Amino acid sequence: MADLAESTAKLQLDEETGEMVSKAELKKRQKKREKAKAKEAAKTEAKANEKEKDKPAPKPKANVDEVIDPNNMFKTGFLDDVFKIRPMKPVFTRFPPEPNGFLHIGHAKAIAVNFGFARYHGGECYLRYDDTNPEAEEQVYFDAILEMVEWLGFKPYKITYSSDNFQKLYDLAEKLIGLEKAYVCHCSDSEIKLQRGGEKGTAGPRYRCEHAEQTVDENLKKFRDMRDGVYPPQAAFLRMKQDITDGNPQMWDLAAYRVLDKPHYRTGDTWKIYPTYDFTHCLCDSFEGITHSLCTTEFVQSRVSYEWLNSTLGVYEPMQREYGRLSISGTILSKRKILKLVSEKIVRGWNDPRLFTLIGIKRRGVPPGAILEFVNELGVTTANSIIEIKRFDQAIRKYLERTVPRLMLILDPVRVVIEDSDDLDGKTLTVPFSPKDPKMGSHDVTFTKTIYIDRSDFREEADPSFFRLAPGKTVGLLQVPYPIKAVSFTKDEATGKVTEIRAAFDREVKKPKAYIQWVPTEAAGTRKAEVRIYNSLFKSDNPNDAPGGFLNDINPESEVVYPDALVESGFDEVRRRAPWPEAAGESELGKGGPESVRFQAMRIAYFALDSDSTDDRIVLNRIVALKEDAGKS
Repeated sequence: MADLAESTAKLQLDEETGEMVSKAELKKRQKKREKAKAKEAAKTEAKANEKEKDKPAPKPKANVDEVIDPNNMFKTGFLDDVFKIRPMKPVFTRFPPEPNGFLHIGHAKAIAVNFGFARYHGGECYLRYDDTNPEAEEQVYFDAILEMVEWLGFKPYKITYSSDNFQKLYDLAEKLIGLEKAYVCHCSDSEIKLQRGGEKGTAGPRYRCEHAEQTVDENLKKFRDMRDGVYPPQAAFLRMKQDITDGNPQMWDLAAYRVLDKPHYRTGDTWKIYPTYDFTHCLCDSFEGITHSLCTTEFVQSRVSYEWLNSTLGVYEPMQREYGRLSISGTILSKRKILKLVSEKIVRGWNDPRLFTLIGIKRRGVPPGAILEFVNELGVTTANSIIEIKRFDQAIRKYLERTVPRLMLILDPVRVVIEDSDDLDGKTLTVPFSPKDPKMGSHDVTFTKTIYIDRSDFREEADPSFFRLAPGKTVGLLQVPYPIKAVSFTKDEATGKVTEIRAAFDREVKKPKAYIQWVPTEAAGTRKAEVRIYNSLFKSDNPNDAPGGFLNDINPESEVVYPDALVESGFDEVRRRAPWPEAAGESELGKGGPESVRFQAMRIAYFALDSDSTDDRIVLNRIVALKEDAGKS
């Protein structure tokens, strides 16, 4: 026992080769690799300079352990400039989603910007549900939005609803009519297009319809008739009387109210008319005393109408500014298209780990802190960001590398009986959860005479280029002092699969060329698991442009399931101590769902516990691979 512990303690894991080597040997290798990398980088730079002298030198590889200041995006750049334009305190912002669908990755940036900006400046952020469209709103969306805000680690100052202000908004609409700045219109969509100069606003001169000449009393009567249900939908709507000659389409007499024959989720049948976004948003910002109204750049033109309405009505005027939105290539974010995937059972639901809805990303196991770090790393500018999935994955991988423990997992097990291992059978190995972070602690793994390795780590015939287990070949077992050599194996005659490998310790070899992971028997604490390996849902980088539509671009290998995987006993300790890590909305022990049970399966990938798991059944999702296009030698 003492000899075993001493032998293990003297060895350290070389993460690049999987070998267990001495501390001195590891240091020597690292120095050698650093020199080789530097030499290769110099060669690459020299070649680049020869071909393109004006091209900048390649950026150095990011340090995995480097952590960017979490407030960096508020201290410099666009958001810092926004505050300097209006250095007003206390700061009040708002996050105003429509409760008609599940949030996606782009909303994570909006949450981080609005809540983070207020927090950085010592202020507060409202969560305001923009619930002015009763045709699409459901309680499940209200609940899911709040859950995602809290999961990302933010607490709303107040939870409000645009519908809270329906009476106030109505009263201001009547005031606008009284100021001769609004009128009830009966024009059709095609007539309105002609008034605005045709489809692109350039087919002819812009003009107002005859309804714009109605008196205040006529408009008030018609507007009250709209309110009282006299008009059916689309027969009448209230338009703001702005500036039809302005070059900005957002000043071309926008709609303020429309008739909808639909009960509202919160107000029931009280209202027959509902305000539009263009009328509601700026006024609700005003009611709540918002200092900085931060939204995405598709609302740049709307800033003029936003300021016009508040100014015209003489109410408090917030400042609107716009930043670039975040999107991911190689997937779809459209609610309509995701609904198609769900209804046709191509995915498991709106929270399928292959989707980029926030509930899907959460279920896959991506930590909330990693998303915030990703947004901060990208920074905030006025340019839209369309990010490749591999860049998102790399940011998550970098975060997980330094924040989660390591365990041994076998996807496709094959039994190995080590014939001369009686002296180690039943012995306890103390294994660190992380070779880089002693604070993560350690756990015990019991060594048994019968162990399991991954089927991919064994070949029936030896190959000079294959450094793992094969007849007559030696391979190391992670954390075990002696390597093993395959002696013989047996196969199932029906399937042709190897069912058992007989092996023996090779006590003479001190430094095997490779190390592999292993697990002991179930009697020693090993747990069965179903493992789901998730890949990109689509085959192309732009499924929307795929021939035949996005449904013809589905990747048949987007979900690969290993039903009989095995995970070592340390998993129970990892589960007990979750969340990993304690950050954002998972800030303390026990705070977090099953997806907060995260770990690195050595030599395979990063994993998290799926919500399908129970006390007796472990289901694991792959969060992200260890490396981009990772493969084994």
